Amino acid sequence: MTFDNLMLRLAVSLAIGLLIGLERAWHQREDQDRRAAGIRTFALSGLIGGLSGLLGQSLGAGFVGLAFLAYAAVFAGFEAHEAIATKSFGATSAVAGLAVFLLGALAAVGDVQVAVAAGITTAAILTFREMLHGLVARLTWVEIRDGVILLAMAFLMLPILPDRSLDPWDSLNLRQLWIIATLIAAVSFASWLAIRGFGERRGILLVSALGGLTSSTATTAGLARMARAPGAQARLLSAGMCVSGVVSLLRIAALSAVLRPPLLATLALPFIAASASLVAAGLWFLRQGGANARAEGFELKSPLDLVGALRMAALFAAVSLVAGLLRAEFGAAGFYVVSAVSGLVDLDAITVTAARLGGMDRVAAQGILIATGVNLGVKAGLAASLGSAETARAFVPATVLAILAGLAAALLMP
Repeated sequence: MTFDNLMLRLAVSLAIGLLIGLERAWHQREDQDRRAAGIRTFALSGLIGGLSGLLGQSLGAGFVGLAFLAYAAVFAGFEAHEAIATKSFGATSAVAGLAVFLLGALAAVGDVQVAVAAGITTAAILTFREMLHGLVARLTWVEIRDGVILLAMAFLMLPILPDRSLDPWDSLNLRQLWIIATLIAAVSFASWLAIRGFGERRGILLVSALGGLTSSTATTAGLARMARAPGAQARLLSAGMCVSGVVSLLRIAALSAVLRPPLLATLALPFIAASASLVAAGLWFLRQGGANARAEGFELKSPLDLVGALRMAALFAAVSLVAGLLRAEFGAAGFYVVSAVSGLVDLDAITVTAARLGGMDRVAAQGILIATGVNLGVKAGLAASLGSAETARAFVPATVLAILAGLAAALLMP
């Protein structure tokens, strides 16, 4: 380790302590004379952790452990004395001090970026104390339970599922299907929280926009199922579907521009026309939804629609199997057919595939347009089959107009 690198690492250890100490000092600014640890103590704690880590490289890892135990005993002793003097008991500052020591050691001998990220995260958790306490006070047991289930779906079940095809046609991937189910469940859960936090109108639009960045098809399915809830505003949910569709088109355009910039020459005008149509429809729905808003609002039974998410994943599995059979039947020569079939499920895969067709930019762009049109049709079908009759009457015509607008723009191109 060079001298410059050594000094940089120690500076990071000191900076982590300063950052967390600044938050602790500001939080306890009214008790400066009685607090056990302030900004200087935390800054020195980070530096001591860094020095202990460096010494441990020559004296052995056991030295770092002994230094940490000694530091913990001294720091906890002063914190206990402060708690007795002020008659206010809390372990936050003590735990923060231990974290500063360990992060200082990590910055000195480990991954500096991880140490910095963990230090910033620690400071953020301490800073947003009131907000976190207020959030806990507002949460219900049902929301906590469903949040734990969603986290288990994403971080416990997903890593253990096999990431390989289960059929000869390379179409059924259990991990990808579980990702779809998790996304749909996350849309319903995020919608519940967003509605509670921001109100019906802003909450639905926020979730729709964020959902379009990941999977607009899953977002449309989740919003459509919400339309069946008592008091649901079908026009507002239809506007959310339009927002999700527009964000999805922007995402595919950006992906195409990154992977193969010449594709935008063919995609730009049809995508602009389709997006403009969806934007106009969404604004119209918002205007109607605001005028016809129901006073009782949503009455969702549960934040997490797990059964509906699993049903949609099963539907995607069936569609993927059909797509695999058609790909096997037509082969590479049927690129347009493959594009149409791929649009039944996803747009990202066909976009990446089309971008790799070197020297065939126009054919590749046309394949993406075909997949996009089919995908819009699928979303209309989901809105009609999963949503309410009012949702179908609103979103299906809007989608058809968007498809026609994109088709007309494509035909007008030379």
